[in-house]
Amino acid sequence: MARFGAFLDACVLVPAIQVDTLLRLAEAEFFRPSWTATVLGEVNRALRVVHPELEPRLIEGRLQAMRLTFPDADTTGWESLVPALRLPDPGDRQVLAGAIRARADVIVTNNLTDFPDSTLRPFGLSALSADEFLLDQLDLDPSAVIDVIQKQAAATRNPALGVPAVLGALTRAGAGGFATDVARRMV
Repeated sequence: MARFGAFLDACVLVPAIQVDTLLRLAEAEFFRPSWTATVLGEVNRALRVVHPELEPRLIEGRLQAMRLTFPDADTTGWESLVPALRLPDPGDRQVLAGAIRARADVIVTNNLTDFPDSTLRPFGLSALSADEFLLDQLDLDPSAVIDVIQKQAAATRNPALGVPAVLGALTRAGAGGFATDVARRMV
């Protein structure tokens, strides 16, 4: 089992291609993912806004599949930590509390300014963007990560995507550095 813990903020769980890549890497035991029911609630609400054409049952199905695939990811008992935490955006205290309770090593978020190093360091945490986090995974084991991306592309349906299309979608989702580095290493 992966020992390195990554608490996934809602913003990195909304883009479908990005969450698929992250969770495929977690399945390959690159890291141990965690989140809270509150984070998944934010994902649910964001998906309904970003993709109003999606039926609610499809969104619920996606979140349920995440819960079933990673039953240990759902972190509980974090609520009592929130009042003592200080962050630029008080609404993000629940993310920090969840990461602390999950014993995560990193918070993966694209809202880096909301999680200053000076606040995270005492808890043994750091914050990385999804792009930075994915690049770290690529550096750890390039061939295994490339294999994950190839399998991800092969598994896509409606429409079927090749590796270049998956990398393009990752770029549009904000993981352009990772996508570029994967493409470079595949040549």
